[in-house]
Amino acid sequence: MTQARTQAAPPSPYADKRTLTMLLLGFSAGLPIMLIFSTLSLWLSEAGVELKTVTMFSWAGLGYSFKFIWAPLIDALPLPWLTRRFGQRRGWLLLAQGLIIAAILAMAALNPANAAVLPWMAAAAVLLGFSSATQDVVIDAYRIESAPGDAAMQSVMSATYSAGYRVGMIVSGAGALFLAAKLGSSSEHYSYTAWRQTYLAMAAVMGAGVLTTFCI
Repeated sequence: MTQARTQAAPPSPYADKRTLTMLLLGFSAGLPIMLIFSTLSLWLSEAGVELKTVTMFSWAGLGYSFKFIWAPLIDALPLPWLTRRFGQRRGWLLLAQGLIIAAILAMAALNPANAAVLPWMAAAAVLLGFSSATQDVVIDAYRIESAPGDAAMQSVMSATYSAGYRVGMIVSGAGALFLAAKLGSSSEHYSYTAWRQTYLAMAAVMGAGVLTTFCI
């Protein structure tokens, strides 16, 4: 009499730790983009900044369009101490994420209702766009190198990265607008304090990406 052998089902690729890593890194990548587009535009509008000036701030996102230019540099250039301590990918990730947090904190420290600080606000927005685009480049490279030659795993990782990216955009888009409104800012009653606390909260949320980079 032959006994049927039950074979264990293969583990789901969605349970793989690399999948969770890409979900969290996707969240970290999606968070900054709204802070230099729609969320920032509404903040500037409530602060009474002229529409033509608000429109010019969209140039801060050009880093996303031209990230292919410095991608080879990121791939080849080691960073002092960071590369030795964390490796090429994690070193660059930590640098990019640190600059993202620094840029968000800088924006939180500036009140755009004061026209004199607008150039500094624009510089911080450009830094945010550049460092966020750099983070995207490194995450893409990390994803490819995490599962070389495994097309199925790459598909799963891409899907979870996209899901995390969308969640990050929602948090820094609708979530940030909701928070600023709850803290007391509106088109009728502008509150710099509300927007400052909102951007400080977004900087704190970016800590999820930093913790993920330390853990991978």
